[in-house]
Amino acid sequence: MSNGGAGPSRLYRLRALPTIGAMPEPDSHSAPRKIIHIDMDAFFASVEQRDNPELRGRPVAVGGSAARGVVAAASYEARAFGVRSAMPSVTAKRRCPELLFVKPRFEVYRAVSQQIHAIFARYTPLIEPLSLDEAYLDVSADLRGVGSATRIAQLIRAQIREETGLTASAGVSYNKFIAKIASDQNKPDGICVVRPEQGAAFVAGLPARRFYGVGPKTAEKMAGLGIHTGADLRECELAFLVEHFGKSAQYLYHASRGVDHRAVKPDRTRKSIGAERTYGEDLQAEDALRAALDGIVDILWARVEKQASRGRTVTLKLKYNDFRQITRARSLDAPVTSREQLAAIGQQLLGDQLPVERGVRLLGLAVSSLDSGDEVATPAAAIAEPAPRQGRFEF
Repeated sequence: MSNGGAGPSRLYRLRALPTIGAMPEPDSHSAPRKIIHIDMDAFFASVEQRDNPELRGRPVAVGGSAARGVVAAASYEARAFGVRSAMPSVTAKRRCPELLFVKPRFEVYRAVSQQIHAIFARYTPLIEPLSLDEAYLDVSADLRGVGSATRIAQLIRAQIREETGLTASAGVSYNKFIAKIASDQNKPDGICVVRPEQGAAFVAGLPARRFYGVGPKTAEKMAGLGIHTGADLRECELAFLVEHFGKSAQYLYHASRGVDHRAVKPDRTRKSIGAERTYGEDLQAEDALRAALDGIVDILWARVEKQASRGRTVTLKLKYNDFRQITRARSLDAPVTSREQLAAIGQQLLGDQLPVERGVRLLGLAVSSLDSGDEVATPAAAIAEPAPRQGRFEF
């Protein structure tokens, strides 16, 4: 930690704020949870390469085109050139001239996701889907008597490969926070196991930007405070984090210590799905604003499909160059079911604000009032937590 050799905790030695409740510590007599986070490798792009041999080994972008739109997903061959999801297609093509654009086939991705979740269900009913291609599994009960959470993760990955022809990466740990980060450690087609006695050291070595919710702006703010790693965060007292990071303070405080008591929730629901972009140059002309919104629609619809959800409310957000922000929403009787419908509603909401008197620096669109898709839902009858297996169960 920098700051003249004194970290934030040394510069700010105040008692923890009484209004912030401390997260309860786990029962020292209870066995730690066994949590697996499964994340498919470049899911959309990998499905396309699987189904079209001509795409294998080549840089592929799902979504967009060489002339317009945005990338919904990129193969690892494309990522090697710096191509990323939500990147404008023209930028992606400039970075990778050999990039091949493929139209998304969301109905195929949903069908493959069903196969993958059926494999999960062989080992536990406690499945918390995050999207079509990733989920948390609580395998603490070891219902099939495998004897090791690591072995369960290996079996799941092997069965996914055998039955779908795709690869998945896995993180195995005692809580959700670490399991999710661990699944990204050895991608693609890898596994990372972090046992309870390793958790604090594992988190201490993480760059601060790897913590959930720490985007580029927050990472820059942290760097200015001398916070670069999990170890630096752990030196900060709660009051210091509250002052600088507000509602995220308690999460950062506990996560930096490897603590996360959240349970895997099969009935997890998401409130909204959104996409927004901040522009280097203000937008004011109607054609520029409408084109920008069309790109945001591409990003948002890919996220909606990935989450396997549908929403009935569409909300437009505009932030002007004087930092004044407005939102305008439209609610429907039935969920939005297509990109074209989403675009039409978004453009109508934007049209109601035209012409704009000031330049627009940020444009966003979101869908809410979500109905979860059945594709990744856990059957209600399977939600009850299973009885733990008697006997030794290792990580």
